[in-house]
Amino acid sequence: MPISEVYNMDCMEYMKSIPDKFFELAVVDPPYGLDKKSTHGRGKLKDRSLNRGNIQKWNIRPNQEYFDELFRVSRNQIIWGGNYFPLPPTRCFVCWDKQQVWENFSQCEFAWTSFDKPAKHITISNRGGDIDRGKFHPTQKPISLYSYLFRQFARPGDKILDTHLGSGSSRIAAYKMGFDFWGTEIDKEYFDAQEKRFREECLGEVRLKNGDVYVQKELFEL
Repeated sequence: MPISEVYNMDCMEYMKSIPDKFFELAVVDPPYGLDKKSTHGRGKLKDRSLNRGNIQKWNIRPNQEYFDELFRVSRNQIIWGGNYFPLPPTRCFVCWDKQQVWENFSQCEFAWTSFDKPAKHITISNRGGDIDRGKFHPTQKPISLYSYLFRQFARPGDKILDTHLGSGSSRIAAYKMGFDFWGTEIDKEYFDAQEKRFREECLGEVRLKNGDVYVQKELFEL
C-alpha cells in the first residue's frame, strides 16, 4: 500500500522541513489570478466571478522563495500555470485541452515541466466524470489528467509532492497508481473535503445518513 501523507498547513513551512531533493517529482497547481472576473460574455456568464468559495487564504500568488524551495526539495517539477511565472525556458510544456464549450473561458491550460522531452498535448474534458461529481474546488482537475502526467513523467518508486492539494485529484491518482505521495493544503475546508473524497475514492468508505461510516465491503456483511 503506497504512502499517502497530507497536511493542513502552509506549504512553505512544510518544505522548509524537507531535505534537499527528497521528492523525485513535484506536481503543483499554485494560484495565479483567480480573483479576477470574466468581463466578457453574455447572460449568466457576464461578470461571472472566478473566485468561487472562500479562497482568500490560498489565493496568494507564490513568490520566488516558493519556487526556490520547490526546486530544492524536488528533482523534477510540473507546474500548472507555468506560463504565468518567471520560470526557466523549457521545451516540454504540457497543453491540456479542456474541450471547453464557452469561448470566454480558457480552452486549455499549460503546465511547465523541467523535463527535456517533446511538448505534450492531452485532451480530457473538464466536464463530466470525476470532475463534475461532487466538485468543490474552483481549480479542480480530473483524476485522469494526473494519471496521464504520472504515466508520462513518473517512474516506479518515485516520491511525489503536491504543495497545493486542493481537491485531492493528484493524491487519488498517485494512490491508485502505487506512488508514495505527500501533499499540503492551507485551507481547512478544502483539506477536509479532499480527505473525504480520498477516503471514498481510494478506501471505499461510505457515509450513511445517520453519520455511520462503513467500508463498502463491510456493507455486504451487515
